[in-house]
Amino acid sequence: MTNFEIGLTSFPVLMLMIFLRVPIGLSMFLVGLFGLYLVTGGWNVALSRLKTETYGTFSSYSLSIVPMFLLMGHFATLGGMSTALFKAAESWLGHRRGGVAMSAVGACAGFGAICGSSLATAATMSQVALPELRRYGYSGGFSTATLAAGGTLGILIPPSVILVIYAILTEQNIAKLFLAAFIPGILAAIGYIITISIYVRIHPDAAGTREPVPYGDRIRALLDVWPVLLVFLLVVGGIYLGWFTPTEGAAVGAFGTGLIAFLNGGLKRATLVDSFLATGRSTAMIFFIVLGAAFYNGFLALTQVPQELAGWVAELGYSPWVILAMILLLYLVFGCLMDSLSMILLTIPIFFPIISQLDFGLTAEETAIWFGIIVLIVVEVGLITPPVGMNLFVINSMDRTTPMVATYRAVMYFVASDIVRVIILVAFPSITLFLLRVLH
Repeated sequence: MTNFEIGLTSFPVLMLMIFLRVPIGLSMFLVGLFGLYLVTGGWNVALSRLKTETYGTFSSYSLSIVPMFLLMGHFATLGGMSTALFKAAESWLGHRRGGVAMSAVGACAGFGAICGSSLATAATMSQVALPELRRYGYSGGFSTATLAAGGTLGILIPPSVILVIYAILTEQNIAKLFLAAFIPGILAAIGYIITISIYVRIHPDAAGTREPVPYGDRIRALLDVWPVLLVFLLVVGGIYLGWFTPTEGAAVGAFGTGLIAFLNGGLKRATLVDSFLATGRSTAMIFFIVLGAAFYNGFLALTQVPQELAGWVAELGYSPWVILAMILLLYLVFGCLMDSLSMILLTIPIFFPIISQLDFGLTAEETAIWFGIIVLIVVEVGLITPPVGMNLFVINSMDRTTPMVATYRAVMYFVASDIVRVIILVAFPSITLFLLRVLH
């Protein structure tokens, strides 16, 4: 077999291992390691790369942003920020039809501004919002579907761990990617709120009602979210004002949320240790996936598969928009089978060279940033798409009384909203790039 044929064969082998429930990081690592052995004809290069690739990957300064953002999310939960966000949103929206569900989406959007993980946002907000949704008569399927969809906002609204990884893979500016994600993130939250409004009109029995909250209580609830606003402005504002780099901003955010959690009484010796351990476990999982992807992608680079595929696609003569649509459809399908980080690490080294050679009427940097946001959205849609949406399983594990089928039926309304949003953002790249062009 030629090196190119070995590279092509590796992909179905990798998919088979994932199907057999071998962890994605280990699958990519093993396929990459044995692939290097086959391509180079011996173990010398493969074992040598084991040393150099490990050090080169984990010594990256940019990767240190990942544990900082994860730790910030843990501290934010201990500081009661998730509860404050939901109570503030509920006080203003709860009395409307579907208002408590809308409040959950709004709280997810707010929590996403201080937490870079989709699954963490979904799990955290479920603990706060799910009892309230059930208390006011919201159906189980509608409640779990709302929280699963709302959780995807955690990874789209900056800061985002996945965008950091994408920036490293494609050598793009992290701050610019964060900036470009703002408008799509806001559109996602608005789209979900509109979806809820439509759903409760089609299924009026799926949502109960609650009494309006006096305006005085609303103002007090709104004032209680000042820590979230402070941390967000300090981290994101500090990055764009040039006070510190994104990595330094993540450290400042982790310290700030930790201080707020300590002052609120949520951060004690035991919870501090638990936060460090939870952050360490999550970071280790992410870093091992990154290492596995580095090995696999290094092997693919030697086989010339990405370059050959990019040249082959360019020679087909298809419209760039057709090629982009085909890539996004693949992301939508595979997003149902694996988590967003694994998808980004596995596919970007293959698809990004293809996209880079296509002409969308944008600069190279604009194309890279726009494509990154679109891919992130489509991959996140996979997290709530039946039958294997990971967010759906996380939420349903917290509500055993709701059949998964009921969640599937309700979440399809949110999937439809996501697809409409993707079509709009693909058709009008200027929406995603608006803030980037204004501020840069």
